[in-house]
Amino acid sequence: MQIQTILNQIKKHRGFVYRAAAWREAGPHLQLEIEIVPHRRSRPQCARCGRRGRQYDTLDARWFEFLPLWGIRVFVVYRMRRVDCAWCGGVHVEHVPWADGKRHVTTTYARFLAGWAKRLSWREVARAFHTTWDQAFRAVEMAVTWGRAHVDLTGIEAVGIDEIPWRHGHHYLTVVHQIDAARKRLLWVGQERRVKTLLRFFRWFGKEHTQALRFVCSDMWKPYLKVVAKKASHALHILDRFHIAMHMSAAIEAVRRAEVHDLRRQGRQPLLTKTRWLLLKRRDHCTPDERGRLRDLVRHNLKAVRTTLLREDLEPFWTYRSATWTGTFLNRWYAQVMRTRIDPIKEVARMLRRHRPLLLNWFRARGQISAGAVEGLNNKAKLTTRKAAGFRSCRCIEIALYHTLGDLREPQVTHRFC
Repeated sequence: MQIQTILNQIKKHRGFVYRAAAWREAGPHLQLEIEIVPHRRSRPQCARCGRRGRQYDTLDARWFEFLPLWGIRVFVVYRMRRVDCAWCGGVHVEHVPWADGKRHVTTTYARFLAGWAKRLSWREVARAFHTTWDQAFRAVEMAVTWGRAHVDLTGIEAVGIDEIPWRHGHHYLTVVHQIDAARKRLLWVGQERRVKTLLRFFRWFGKEHTQALRFVCSDMWKPYLKVVAKKASHALHILDRFHIAMHMSAAIEAVRRAEVHDLRRQGRQPLLTKTRWLLLKRRDHCTPDERGRLRDLVRHNLKAVRTTLLREDLEPFWTYRSATWTGTFLNRWYAQVMRTRIDPIKEVARMLRRHRPLLLNWFRARGQISAGAVEGLNNKAKLTTRKAAGFRSCRCIEIALYHTLGDLREPQVTHRFC
């Protein structure tokens, strides 16, 4: 069986014919070149308007890289025709079905590289297939561009809004995920975490799809709260439980550090040194030894321990089924906290009281959506940035995130190589 027969079975292009294949020495390595020519009755297609026209002339041969065969680089060789287009009013290079624009890589090979880029880093893909990092990036960019142009936004009822850091310092990306029970994916990425950033998402999302939203999950970042109240006020806005737990942990750590310094100034025994994770752990996750250490700390009536106990007193809050009884429990817990003289935990209590209506929405939407999916997708996004060892531009990280988490559609092809 000849290689032309195989190509005609898996990658046949209408109006073009595969000719003979030949070996060529490229330095110390060999490469396989397959000539392709237009059918004698075919007319070239204008790359600008897409209409067919009269052939003007023929350019020199151009090499398009195809999938490697047994580690051997394969190229498709073709002499591009120029079209005297009556519709555009000029002479233009023809459009060929195996490549886009001026790219010297076939779309088949680009999709092959993009498929492997989901499993490996772009650098490892370039090394494995003897190409460059730029070539791997452009392949992923092509796949993301096509997928984003054909994204399906129907049936989206729940979205989660959050931010992730992407550079040293206070550089953030706003990410919006679909968190429906049937499908979870990244919908949109925007630079910074300002009001204008989230407004761009709702403009891209459209009024029709925004009206179809039933649930919106976010943290307590003020720009997010403001935009959601303006654009999706009809949807049930839910605060993320993870961020509430994060504020609680930050309050415990602030109290512990301040108390460690106070004990050292007073010359007392440093009871709280090396107890950070012991205090932050949930009681049911502690080992028997850690429970014994906690019992010893409770005897000393330290502020850090009292703050930890107040956090545990709030845990039954998440087990309630009725929003009414939940509100009563929250009032009692708030009164208990405000009687203490521990400022960090009082700040958390005031914050929860300010966002009380949004906090109680968690129970109204209970069992219908999972807010934990937002943090799960964010962890995958952070893994993508770590695997790349840092991106120099926001455009690169957007492409990587869409490619990994966007669940993008792929074009229908006769044969998949990856």
